[in-house]
Amino acid sequence: MNLIEEIKQLKTERNAVILAHNYVRPELQEIADFTGDSLELSIKAKNVKAETIVFCGVRFMAETAKLLSPDSVVLLPNPDAGCPMADMAAADAVAAYRAAHPEAFLVAYVNTTADVKAHVDLCCTSGNAEKIISELPEGQEVLFLPDRNLGGNMNRKLDCKMDLWPGCCPTHDRVTPEMIAEARAAHPGAKVLVHPECTPEVVAAADQALSTGGILKFVRESSDKAFIIGTESGILHRLRKENPGKEFYPLQPEMICPDMKKITLENVRDCLKNMAPRIELSEEILREAVKPIEAMIARS
Repeated sequence: MNLIEEIKQLKTERNAVILAHNYVRPELQEIADFTGDSLELSIKAKNVKAETIVFCGVRFMAETAKLLSPDSVVLLPNPDAGCPMADMAAADAVAAYRAAHPEAFLVAYVNTTADVKAHVDLCCTSGNAEKIISELPEGQEVLFLPDRNLGGNMNRKLDCKMDLWPGCCPTHDRVTPEMIAEARAAHPGAKVLVHPECTPEVVAAADQALSTGGILKFVRESSDKAFIIGTESGILHRLRKENPGKEFYPLQPEMICPDMKKITLENVRDCLKNMAPRIELSEEILREAVKPIEAMIARS
C-alpha cells in the first residue's frame, strides 16, 4: 500500500476530514477534503461534524478549528508548525494592555493564539477586516493586533486611527515597492495581486490587496490572463490548477513561509495512525476564546 492509499484508509477508519490551507505543500492540497483559508476551513469542518479533524496549516489555525468544533479531535500533523506573527502577541502582554486601557476595544486578526483570543472583543480575517472595522462605533478607542500592516492598511483605507500592535508576517513584510516595480518590468501588463499583510506602501503599489480567498475569486472572475502573485507561494498550485488558461508569476521566488511547509504526507499518515499530536485547550479557553470568533461570524 502506498502512502496516499494508507492515508485514505486511515482517514476512513478515523472518520476524519483533512483540511489544507492554501499555502501548504501541493501534495497536501491534493489529498485534502477542503482547501482554503484558515477560518473558511474551520467553519467547513464544523459543518461536516467530523469526529477527527486533521489541519494541515499552522497551530493557530488548528486551535481555531478546536474552538469551533470542541467535541472533535483536532490533529496538527507537525507540532512545530507555528506562526511567527501569532507569537508576536503574547497572551500576558495583551491582558496587560487590556488592564491598562479598560475603555479600548480589542480587535484581533484571526492569526492569533487561542490564549490571546480569550482576551479580545472581536476577531477578523484579512477578507472581512474592512467590513468588521468599518462598522465599529465612531470615536471608539481600538487596538488592532497583532499585524501592524493589516491594521495600517485598514487605517489608511477607512481613514481611522486604530492603535497597532507591533507584529507582522515576516514573509509578507519583506516585500517592497521596488520588488513590484521589478516584477512589472519583467511581466508587462500582468496584474499585481498582494496580500494585505504586506506594508501599506506595497499595497499602494499593487493593483489589488486581497486575502487568499479574495485572490482566488478575483483571478477566477477576471478577464486578465497574467498575474503577479504577492503572497505565499503555496497558493500558486491552486491558482494554476483552477485557471489553466492563465499565467501566474510569483512576486518573489522566496515568498515561502517555512512553517507552512513543515507538514508532510508522512506527518499526516502518522498523526492519523497515532491520533496525535492533538490540540488541547482548557475549558476556560474553549469558552472565552470562541466568543470573538462567534461575534465576527455574526457580523460577517
